[in-house]
Amino acid sequence: MTATAPVTAATATTPEATPASAAPVATTLPLSPPANLRDLGGIAISGGTTRADFAWRADDLSMIDDASATRLMSAGLSTVIDLRSIAETEITGRGLLGAYPVAYHHVPFMASISSAVDHVVDPSEMWDQSRFAQMYISLFENAAPQIVTAMAVIAHAPGAAVFHCAAGQDRTGVLAAALLLAVGADSDAIVTDYAETGHNIAAVSVRVRPVIEPMMARLGMQMDVAARAAVRTEYSRAPMLGLLEHLRTTYTDPLQPLYDAGLTTGLVDQLRRRALGA
Repeated sequence: MTATAPVTAATATTPEATPASAAPVATTLPLSPPANLRDLGGIAISGGTTRADFAWRADDLSMIDDASATRLMSAGLSTVIDLRSIAETEITGRGLLGAYPVAYHHVPFMASISSAVDHVVDPSEMWDQSRFAQMYISLFENAAPQIVTAMAVIAHAPGAAVFHCAAGQDRTGVLAAALLLAVGADSDAIVTDYAETGHNIAAVSVRVRPVIEPMMARLGMQMDVAARAAVRTEYSRAPMLGLLEHLRTTYTDPLQPLYDAGLTTGLVDQLRRRALGA
């Protein structure tokens, strides 16, 4: 799978196991190919370049169509890591991939979507992607145990492992940054990978709207009003730059919050071996 091929914020909670027979995607939701799926292969790291299929990142895989599910399986998918909240999974279930022989790990990075917006006073802040740095910092520090759990799953996956949230931008972006930091990628490489989502965000927004809209309604927000409040039209690298700058200036080691949450040098070594194909 190529890096761009479309086969086509935080309160700690305990990862929960879900059986392969988990409820499928709701029949009223449209199924479609993922719009923000890419391979983290081909990125320069300490000692070389990440191999193809080191790990995949994606937008919501619970809404993929059957052809996309089949292609993912043919490409070697063995493991799905779902970073969405419990409320999000209750809307869609696991989707069609629940019928395939893949390991499923639910590792929610936040207790609920409302926990990410409770502090927001200005609606434009919630929808202005350029202002997400503090949310990413909170995710990295407060959801550190979940990040470590997801990294351990990736390190030991027997085949291709994919992690996803809803848009494949925020929770997924923070996990991708942690993963790339652990294997020795520099800030430029991490930010470049993050910015790739900018090319896909319009399609992602259309794709996830049937799920996000009812969730926003529960919070008393209207999607059209919120969308108009998001005045920026240009995708910003600032949130990821802000996260990385915070980690490098606050800690002796940018991975320190993860070490404090259980990351070990042995797990980092295993991730690096996987990344290099050693």
